[in-house]
Amino acid sequence: MKLSPWDTIEVKDYSKLFDEFGIQPMFPVFSESYLFRRGIVFGHRDFDKFLEARESGQRVSVLTGIMPSGPMHLGHKMVVDQCVLYQDKGVQTRVLVADVEAMATRGIPEEQARDLAVNEYLLNWVALGLDLKKSDVYAQSNRSVPYYRLAALLSGRVTNAEMTAIYGDLSPAKTVSSLLQSSDILHPQLKEYDGPHNVLVPVGVDQDPHLRLTRGFADKLGLIKPSSTYHRFMSGLDGGKMSSSRPGSYIALNDSTKEALRKVDNALTGGRDTAAEQRKKGGQPERCMVYELLTYHFMPEDKELARIHADCKSGKMLCGECKKILKDRLGAFMDDLRKKREKARPKVKKFTEEMFTC
Repeated sequence: MKLSPWDTIEVKDYSKLFDEFGIQPMFPVFSESYLFRRGIVFGHRDFDKFLEARESGQRVSVLTGIMPSGPMHLGHKMVVDQCVLYQDKGVQTRVLVADVEAMATRGIPEEQARDLAVNEYLLNWVALGLDLKKSDVYAQSNRSVPYYRLAALLSGRVTNAEMTAIYGDLSPAKTVSSLLQSSDILHPQLKEYDGPHNVLVPVGVDQDPHLRLTRGFADKLGLIKPSSTYHRFMSGLDGGKMSSSRPGSYIALNDSTKEALRKVDNALTGGRDTAAEQRKKGGQPERCMVYELLTYHFMPEDKELARIHADCKSGKMLCGECKKILKDRLGAFMDDLRKKREKARPKVKKFTEEMFTC
């Protein structure tokens, strides 16, 4: 299996990641979050050490990134939900805007990257619950000198063979991007920032190569290895891979409510060819994108989700009934999110003007 931060990947058997890459299975924690209860956050590296440090009163922080290269969709929301969970628990939160990486590896023009970062991402992050006053949000292009000094230092602590072993063949732009990612993760431990402490990075498993590289650097520099958690990927609405090049495969947070509901109508379900056949044989929720959306985002009540699963499997519930449940919840969510975005817009505008001109 190949993991790449820059390519769309599909994982059919997450258990293989434990043996092939040394990711550890997630253990019971944070029962208040259905992402953890349901195993959507399925694996980790040293998450136990992060929790032990936090529980003993040591400094800890959580860091994640925004890649401004396309629309923000429900697949991205899982990281926001986790960061808000940690922030509510008093953990320092850092959010990096990877505008340099977007320009270098995705060919996104600078102004477009910044517009996406603000209007597609940060507005939605704040609307979803991120508190800017409790966060360190920064753009790679405007971080302070020690951050870039660290990135330059890291370039002398790794060989081409080591980079190839982790990533495969790399272009110069992706090599620079990888070093910046490691600097993003490690620089909070510099004396100019918070000093050595445990930094947690919640990501999709495609970002694990960056974590492996960075943990190697931490060893060489005498810093604390970053911890990480990994969440499952959402499927595309058509049952394939979710891809920014196929708008019909995802629900963007900036979609209109009407458009989001239309996409649900067109989503792949686990239903049978006819209502009579489904009543007889039952549906297949494990293949249903509507059920997946309920599981990942819109049905936090475990008992109700279990009822829907059972009723689908038994043939008691047809796809139209399940879609209506999702559409009612999704519609309310999209309407509420749009109102929260507008409320947050002046605050985010002022914040980002300062961030990009510092």
